[in-house]
Amino acid sequence: MQVYGETLQSRLMLGTAQYPSPAVLQAAFEASGAGVATVSLRRESAGGDGQAFWSMIRALGVRVLPNTAGCHTAREAVTTARMAREVFGTPWVKLEVIGHNDTLQPDVFGLVEAATELCRDGFQVFPYCTEDLIVAERLLAAGCEVLMPWGAPIGSGRGLNNRHGLRRMRHEFPDTPLVVDAGLGVPSHAAAALELGYDAVLLNTAVARAGDPVAMARAFALAVEAGRSAYEATPIDASDVGSASTPVIGKAFLP
Repeated sequence: MQVYGETLQSRLMLGTAQYPSPAVLQAAFEASGAGVATVSLRRESAGGDGQAFWSMIRALGVRVLPNTAGCHTAREAVTTARMAREVFGTPWVKLEVIGHNDTLQPDVFGLVEAATELCRDGFQVFPYCTEDLIVAERLLAAGCEVLMPWGAPIGSGRGLNNRHGLRRMRHEFPDTPLVVDAGLGVPSHAAAALELGYDAVLLNTAVARAGDPVAMARAFALAVEAGRSAYEATPIDASDVGSASTPVIGKAFLP
């Protein structure tokens, strides 16, 4: 997978929050093979514990994707992104501008505003968005080279709520890296996203809050691999009627 001129070896991206312990987080990453870890500025800047956390993430050898989680305005997100760039030393930023407290749906107006300013400032923006095609066009016009539509509300585990919309988005933007971000609960959700032609998935809660996060991380890794292989194998079209898979030529003739 190519994004912002870099090649990612894994199509699975993992968050770093809510794990029962740093040791479990580390083991889950190793089991998943994930090449990208999302981190929040607040976690890193939380004094001594933050520094220990940052040291552990660097030891994983994964690409760090700082996020603006918890920001509710464009101004807040832009300020957080600039602080994160100084702390983490990367132009990458997962841009979140939350617009609804219950669903954590992005404020797409604030998102486009913040993305425009950050791209102008040299950031490489990964916008957490919906499957709205017009918003997607505005984000690409602002300078984003990847889109991250939600599958379902963050942390809900509901999977792909609008499969038709996601499929349409893939069709409209065939050359843009697309990552389903948020809402996945079980590995089959990830496989479904890859089967639709999505380039990768990003998740956190489904692994971190699982009874066995390490085993679940491995399960998601296998699902991502299976989903991508299925997409590349070109699945058959669904049909409303049955079609015999066994040829009738040569069957017994009854006079």
